[in-house]
Order: sequence, then structure tokens, then C-alpha cells
Amino acid sequence: MSAPSAHGSFKPAFKPVTITPEELDACSASHPQGSFQQTTAMMEVARSRVDSFDMVGIRDENGTLVAGCFIAYTRGRFGLEGSVWLGPLCDPHDVPMLKAMTGCISDSARRHGAMSVTCWPNLVYQRHDSQGAPEGEPDAAALHAYESLGWRHAGFGQGYGSVVNQWVYVKDLTGIADEKALLKSYDKRTQWSVKRAQSMGVTVRELGIDELQSFADIETATAQRRHFQDRGVAYFRQFKQAFGDKAHFMLAEIHIDDYMADMTAKREALATKVARLQAKNAEHPTTKTERQLGEETRNLAAAEKRLAEAAEFAKDGDVLPAAASLFVEHPNEVVYFFSGSVERYKPFYASALIQYEAMLHLCVEKGVPRYNFYGISGVFDDPNDEGRGVLEFKQGFNGYVEQMVGKFTLPVDKFRFGVSNLAHKLLRR
Repeated sequence: MSAPSAHGSFKPAFKPVTITPEELDACSASHPQGSFQQTTAMMEVARSRVDSFDMVGIRDENGTLVAGCFIAYTRGRFGLEGSVWLGPLCDPHDVPMLKAMTGCISDSARRHGAMSVTCWPNLVYQRHDSQGAPEGEPDAAALHAYESLGWRHAGFGQGYGSVVNQWVYVKDLTGIADEKALLKSYDKRTQWSVKRAQSMGVTVRELGIDELQSFADIETATAQRRHFQDRGVAYFRQFKQAFGDKAHFMLAEIHIDDYMADMTAKREALATKVARLQAKNAEHPTTKTERQLGEETRNLAAAEKRLAEAAEFAKDGDVLPAAASLFVEHPNEVVYFFSGSVERYKPFYASALIQYEAMLHLCVEKGVPRYNFYGISGVFDDPNDEGRGVLEFKQGFNGYVEQMVGKFTLPVDKFRFGVSNLAHKLLRR
């Protein structure tokens, strides 16, 4: 029999079940908290790093699957530990539902002999504006619901998460119908960067699975420069195989011959204009002519400088890979997941153009209103923060910030969990 709720009405009974791969994907696609991290494709990507998986959920009294997730079990120092990445997909404000889902996860962990399960729910704790100022009230109810059911919260902090980021940057594309409106939605500097890239012979195309070495090379070089662990081409090939046409590996290339031809034409036009102004000023000098001559002379000098720089870049080849990014489609959003750039070609602003092209073709043209830039450090007031450059780049697209609810751990074998915690404290890990 169903138990009465606090309001006197009857809540449906929830039945824990093992779910099929098709049910997991359907749940992820339709659930407000669904993401590509909770899909069978992500399970396939993680298979080589995981001991085993379990797909679990709960049905209501009508047999409808109302919550679910997959759990990845990996072996730690003291035994198996479960992980639920951006899940479970469950409404935390429906406490009986969350209680049933927690029991389902706990039962799975016991069946697998795991000592604990850690989850990172895809829940926004508090929204902030682009500069980091809080908007509205934090979702304390979701936090308390998890804690009341035995989940231990790891607390709030700043910096990049080792598994899932606590701070993400998002752009709402609602009402943006075409490329003109999209470009106008950015700040002036980013608009200029996109237009600059377009005028400098930069184009963006999608890579096939047999071309992913180019992507991996850029990602590796970026990892070395920014001191993070690169993934390697085998991972990216596996990712593409798993996600298929939902994974988009985009490459921005500089067509140096096109750029040099364009710059040569501009230089010649400026040289002609300067010569005409010089003759005009020599015949009848005026303040206006002198001002125009000075301005166009500076423009000519800048064009000649860019042309000389382009001649140096041309020594690298005819088509130069400048930046690369991986975007993942999900019914709820498009995620900017991985990226890299070639420092030498930074003046071509290829990274800004890739973002613009991804938003245009993967969101605006397909009617997907949410573009998720993914992680930022959550530090907004320190110009020397390691994530400052990433933050400022993303801020240029005029979005907002989501502070996620963070990491929870559910002890299942409390003795082993306690020993593990003590060992980590002693080792300061």
C-alpha cells in the first residue's frame, strides 16, 4: 500500500528495477536532468576504465520509468566503488522518489560488493550572472534531500573538478533565429574576433573518424602547454564510434593562400588610396586631408605588417590546422567538451570562429536552445587565477553561470568506507 505524503495525499509506490540500455537512453533523452554523460554511448567510452556497469531505475505504480541511471564500478584500494556521472536522473524535490532511487542504488552496490557510490547530480544549486553574481536563491532543498537520505556532501568550492565540474558556463539561445542574431548576441570583442577569423582565411569543417589524429595532435600540444593530461587519438576514435553522429570533431583551418590574396588586394587598395591622398594634399593641403592621409597610411602599414606575417605562416604549409573542438549533442543541450589550439596561430582567432559555427549549426539551425560551455573554475575576482583566460573567453559569448550541487557519496559498507576515509586522511589524499 502507498504511504500518505505530508500533505495527506497518497504518493504512488515506487518499484526498483534493472533497466535496459534502450530504457536508459530514453530516460536520459526525456528527463530534465538528462545529459550525454548518462547514456549507453558514455558507458561504451568508459568501458576500458571500468570493472562493471549496472543500469537501474524505479517505476511508478503505472509501470512508468520515472528515474534511472547507470553506475560505473571501479576498483579502488579497499574494493569496488560506484560512480554516477551527472546522475541519478531523479527529481530531488520528490523525496519519496529520491528515497526509492537511493535504495535502488544502494541495492546495486551491495550486489556488486561495492563499499560506496559517489554521484554528481545534474542539478543547479544556484545560478549566477556572467560575472559571478548570484541570481535568486540556492536550491537548498535538493541538497538537504540527498543528505537526509544518507548521502554525504563533499561541500562547495572553486577550481576544476577531477571528475565533474562544479561550475559551468552556459548560453541560452532562445529567440536567436539566424546567424546575424547569433553574432549580435556576443559582446563587441567576440563579434570582432569572429569576423576577423572569417576575413583571415579561417574555415571550419568536421573531421571524419580517420582524420582524428589532427584533432589529437592539437589537444596534446594544448595539454602540454596548459599542464593537463591529454586523452590521445585512441580515446577520441572510441568516443566517435560510441556517439556516432552526435559527436562533432570540428577543426578550424587557415587557408593561407586565400588570406594572402585577400591581404594583397587590401594592401594594393590602401596603397592607391594613400597615393591619391598624398597627391591631393600636395596640391591643396587641408586639415581633413592630412587627417585622412595619416589614418590610411597607418592602415597601409598595418596591412603590410599582416602580409609579412602571413608570408612567414605560409612557410608552414598551404592549409594550417589552428584549433579543434569536440561538441556532443543531446536532446537537452549541445556540450562543448574538449578543445585545443595552436599557440602560433592565435592571431587568427580560430577558437572564436569554431564556437560560432557550432552554435549556429548544432543549436540555432536545429532548435536546441541550450549551449553548454562546460567547466570554469568558479573564480571571478582574481585576474591571476589559472582559469582566467578560459573564463574571459567564454564570457565573451554573453552567457551565464551555473553552480552545480556537487558531489555526494553514499556509504554502503560503512566499515570499509570508514577505513578508506581514514587512510585517505592519513595519506592526505
